[in-house]
Amino acid sequence: MHTGEKLLKFRPVWRALAPAAEEISLPAQMGDISLRNPIGLAAGLDKKCEYLSSLADFGFGYVVGGTVTYNPRPGNSKPRVIRNKHSRSLINALGFPGDGLTNAITRLSELEHRPSKVLVSIAALDDEEAVTCLEGLEPLVDAVELNISSPNTLGIRKYHDLEALKILLGKLNQSRNKPIYVKLPPFVDGQGAELILSLAQVCKDSGISGFTVANTIPVEDSRLAVGRGGLSGREIFPNLLKMIPIVRSEMGDKMVINACGGISSGLDAHAALQAGADTVQLYTALVFEGPKLVSDICNDMRKQGLN
Repeated sequence: MHTGEKLLKFRPVWRALAPAAEEISLPAQMGDISLRNPIGLAAGLDKKCEYLSSLADFGFGYVVGGTVTYNPRPGNSKPRVIRNKHSRSLINALGFPGDGLTNAITRLSELEHRPSKVLVSIAALDDEEAVTCLEGLEPLVDAVELNISSPNTLGIRKYHDLEALKILLGKLNQSRNKPIYVKLPPFVDGQGAELILSLAQVCKDSGISGFTVANTIPVEDSRLAVGRGGLSGREIFPNLLKMIPIVRSEMGDKMVINACGGISSGLDAHAALQAGADTVQLYTALVFEGPKLVSDICNDMRKQGLN
């Protein structure tokens, strides 16, 4: 266990250090879900849903646990994460390491203090696994994020087939009572946009609540054991700002867009919201900047009249 994970287990410390309510108050909506601010913790930091209460105390409007899979997974071989301090970026090839659905259900059931809304990300290799994950986790959270786009887990990309995705969403709709947001793959400088927008259209036609735009950008890197991974952090923020208005224009005003990809400041968050997002999500910036990042972003937005 890393030092940071050990510290997150000491919940009373983070509760005592939590920012004052007025520091992080920028009321926002994620569809019908009311948030204390539009800043979310992206999936991937707390894969096993072990520290969501502590992470929520950082001031997030919502936190996303997971990604949870039906069966335990060891993830990809190491090395599987590369840090670039200069560019404030990560390349990860984690591959959904986790201890499975049953353990995630137990931890979310025991989650007592919830200062922010709680979502959970799920991924599956087949329809039945996805439905089982949804049915087990949805009663314990405010909404579900469906990951069909990890560049490090080949099996879930079967749902880049439009018919396969349509069938899966139909089955999930039969079981769900709360919002589902589909985490889309990125498109870079327009390349691949046709496929991603076709996937988004299937989601919209199926009555899905919205999207997380978008996952990490696939890159090749020989330093990783598997030779490839997903790039996140400041380097991909300009591409995010290109994607958001395209997805918004194509999908209309009623679909929720949670923007994810390189946001690290109040100016970044404001730019993403102005481009058409309803909320923003952080992960990599938190790794480099630390727990004060959320309150800093909220304060920057408020001081500059950007909310």
